[in-house]
Amino acid sequence: MKIRLTSVYVDDQRAARDFYTKVLGFTVHHDIPLGDNFWLTVVSPEDPAGPQLLLEPSDHPAVGPYREALANDGIPLVQFAVDDVAAEHDRLVGLGVTFTQAPTDIGPAVVAVFDDTCGNLVQLISEKRDAGAGD
Repeated sequence: MKIRLTSVYVDDQRAARDFYTKVLGFTVHHDIPLGDNFWLTVVSPEDPAGPQLLLEPSDHPAVGPYREALANDGIPLVQFAVDDVAAEHDRLVGLGVTFTQAPTDIGPAVVAVFDDTCGNLVQLISEKRDAGAGD
């Protein structure tokens, strides 16, 4: 079993496309019109055949209360792995991204959280290599 597709709810698919591609660096995999919305997926340029992220319209009535509750509690809706959280934090801050949590060492990983401008908090994570795991 593999993860092939997962979703993140967005307020505006076109604005999300710009943010997720031009700021975060993902590439568009699908951009197919479906009525008033799109089947809009992005992938990592490091793994173009890997999992897709669907930039899902947030117009379902359950989405607003769900995302609001997560944001109020500071809980990210999605998490992205990076090699160096501090370096990615600095790059994104330079592009105007607002962080709600600066890079923080939590023991086995370093994390940071930012606002994706589309209604979500996103966590960056860089797991530390376990020297005792025989790597």
